[in-house]
Amino acid sequence: MGALTLLVLALALAAGCASLSSRITTREARAMAAYPPQGQFIDVQGHRVHVVERGQTRGSAPDLVLIHGSNGSSRDMTFRLSPALEDAYHILIFDRPGLGYSDPVSPTGTSIQTQAEILQAASAQLGVSRPIVLGQSYGGAVALAWATQFPEHTAAVVNVSGVSHPWEAPLPAFYQLTSSRLGGQLVVPLLTALVPKSYVRNSLAEVFAPQEVPEGFAEHFGLEMSLRRSSLRANARQRANLLSEVEAMAPQYPDLTMPIEIVHGTADTTVGISIHAERLVADTSTARLTPLDGVGHMPHQTHTQAVVDAVHRAAQRAGLR
Repeated sequence: MGALTLLVLALALAAGCASLSSRITTREARAMAAYPPQGQFIDVQGHRVHVVERGQTRGSAPDLVLIHGSNGSSRDMTFRLSPALEDAYHILIFDRPGLGYSDPVSPTGTSIQTQAEILQAASAQLGVSRPIVLGQSYGGAVALAWATQFPEHTAAVVNVSGVSHPWEAPLPAFYQLTSSRLGGQLVVPLLTALVPKSYVRNSLAEVFAPQEVPEGFAEHFGLEMSLRRSSLRANARQRANLLSEVEAMAPQYPDLTMPIEIVHGTADTTVGISIHAERLVADTSTARLTPLDGVGHMPHQTHTQAVVDAVHRAAQRAGLR
């Protein structure tokens, strides 16, 4: 191959990389412009945490913390759930570290234990010392990490389709790739630049199945935000580390004494009820399970009242209502 040919190939590659980089930057900037922060920023141990404060004024109603699931943000909780609870609670809704507008804590993936520590400290800064902690899906594991590490700062736990126990299935290939160093450097930027929104919408439909995605949810949630490089990398690394973190945490469940309310769909194929919710009930003396027949992974969106009722029960059992 001649020098001229090599030069042409090098120039073509450089032009392609420049075009790709420009597309990535433009796409991320548009996403952040379309979905700006809904709340405020506070500094916790040198890390920026984004929190949305809703509902009643502090001190006038029970405190409630809402923690979103995988590859999400506080917007997941502001669509239907927080509006249904704002008349009765003072609510803090966090972007988990590395997602939404909150800074990552570790480049190798912030553990559920560290996430709980950061969010508990953020709550304390805002004058909330003993809230009800609600977590959905991955956020359920963070809520349990909060309860096991800070029982004196946990009035009750509400676990919605939450991860709680070890499982046998291997890490999906997508997360194996995107959580790796090479995948994070090469594959993630390609996903940010090239994955169409229609593909993400189809993935969203799979998460909601067998229920339909509620009208307006995708637009409120901000699918484009989850395609940013920072979000894809953080989510992949958190997901890759989750099993070992849950394995270390699960033996502590028998020591939990605060009220625990669990809401879990029987048709949930993302976080199986028998692997997680039913075992959590068996391992704790204070957990109560509300199974939702034929319901999938997103009951806080599709069966919101069932989750609201669980929050009310948790508050009553904790002596807050």
